Amino acid sequence: MPEELKPLVVTGPLADNERLKRESDHLRGTIRADLADPLTGGFGADNFQLIRFHGMYQQDDRDIRAERAEQKLEPLHTVMLRARMPGGVITPAQWLAIDAFARDYTRYGSIRLTTRQTFQFHGVLKRHITLMHRTLHEIGIDSIATAGDVNRNVLCTSNPEQSGLHAEAHRWAQRISEHLLPRTRAYAEIWLDGEKVESTESEQEPILGDSYLPRKFKTTVVVPPHNDVDLHANDMNFVAIAERGTLVGFNLLVGGGLAMTFGDRSTYPRTADNLGFVPLDKVLDVATAVLTTQRDLGNRVNRKNAKTKYTLDRVGTEVFKAEVERRARLTLAPPRPFRLTGRGDQFGWTEGIDGKHNLTLFIENGRLLDAPGNPLKTGVAELARIHRGEFRMTANQNLIIAGVAPEERARIESLARQYGLLGDRASNQRKASMACVSLPTCPLAMAEAERFLPGFVDRLEAVLARHGLEQEAIIFRVTGCPNGCGRAMLAEVGLVGKGPGRYNLYLGGNREGTRIPRAYRDNLDEDAILTELDGLIGRWAGERQEDEGFGDFVVRVGVVAPVRVPKEDFHDQ
Repeated sequence: MPEELKPLVVTGPLADNERLKRESDHLRGTIRADLADPLTGGFGADNFQLIRFHGMYQQDDRDIRAERAEQKLEPLHTVMLRARMPGGVITPAQWLAIDAFARDYTRYGSIRLTTRQTFQFHGVLKRHITLMHRTLHEIGIDSIATAGDVNRNVLCTSNPEQSGLHAEAHRWAQRISEHLLPRTRAYAEIWLDGEKVESTESEQEPILGDSYLPRKFKTTVVVPPHNDVDLHANDMNFVAIAERGTLVGFNLLVGGGLAMTFGDRSTYPRTADNLGFVPLDKVLDVATAVLTTQRDLGNRVNRKNAKTKYTLDRVGTEVFKAEVERRARLTLAPPRPFRLTGRGDQFGWTEGIDGKHNLTLFIENGRLLDAPGNPLKTGVAELARIHRGEFRMTANQNLIIAGVAPEERARIESLARQYGLLGDRASNQRKASMACVSLPTCPLAMAEAERFLPGFVDRLEAVLARHGLEQEAIIFRVTGCPNGCGRAMLAEVGLVGKGPGRYNLYLGGNREGTRIPRAYRDNLDEDAILTELDGLIGRWAGERQEDEGFGDFVVRVGVVAPVRVPKEDFHDQ
């Protein structure tokens, strides 16, 4: 590190995660020993953290935690696995394999589509973890670096083959993902029975570093004007710039992130800064430079302030940009103009430039599970058995049946309708709503989210209808805690769990996903939230300007002030 940068490094006792990463033998730890321990269903303290770098989180079913404690049993430990799938592309054959594993070896039997544009298994017992990784490996999937202090699954605008630009953007998402992966052989050694290679040379992590990153790092590739990946929720974003339909480079936006901590004013959500234009031949160099600048300047003392957004605010955006330019050996050109117009998925049929058709299915909360009268999981498996194209998962928890030949369109649509995957039941409002998993499996959850959302949307739909707005939609998100997984801090109406049945209400995001909402009321129950929204939606119905979104309305009329500089004014209510 250059001498002039050393004063910018945060000093003090390092967070304990820094110790465990440094002592982990490049993410091996003692995971194998824990796997062989029959006395517990969980992992030890360090390995509890290290398995995240392998794509897993240790969880337990909180619905039965107290019951097991009364029986003098430890919590029912399982893991959640998140797959690495840049851009969310999966083949029907791969889908059938994950469908079978979810059926046979997970506690809940479901597949969960996530806001990270991939799928998750929930409820996998320790004795099935190795089989899970080997099953995925056999079909060409892994979970390397989908969690932990690394660059995670790379998101990409998901409209399939809408243009040559979209296809090229997806190829870049794959390239960036592969380029920034950890180089350690730990994943193969532990899960795929790979032999540890003995060498006189020490194993190196040339990009991530031997202590990896200070905190998680998220990357997207975006094709404007669609912002379905919510770029401002991410550390590094490449926004496609085209000339006469040909990709010529990307605008680089750095420093987005949504997590915060209640009661800690030094934490806040933040939108990303546009640092400039990157030509195609420098994309990987710039990606490396951004990541390594954050690696070296990020806060390794206080993990709550370790994300890239805090590094930019602490050292200054211009200082960060200059260091990226020095490392990438270029001068960033001024940003090229682009426009964002919306974020929702485009449901129903679209036609690609290849003459094939694509069907986007709405999957509430991304949860694919068979229920009485609603066999969604079986329906997708049946589609996979006849479909000859691809599936694409979206960053809004939905699923696209992509690359359908014209002669197969009627059969695909008939199956989708037969299994309840396609119909007219979901309102515009329901399609614009999203929740994180939360209870019962997430250990951080303070309130319900996924299980709360369907009933709340029923009541929100009734409010809209009462004011003559039944065809309208408000971007609504709910998260069970302030860590940001459901992206409530980019919603027009965001709920953040505060305690059982209680939420903080945030208002004032916009349709485009470029503005952070502001706290409006704290610690409300469901009835109180709807009372507040009823009055405001009534005003919106009577006072709004032409095509004015709810978030823009509440800012314009002064219900909430816009968040302008999150570090300074986000916590002002």
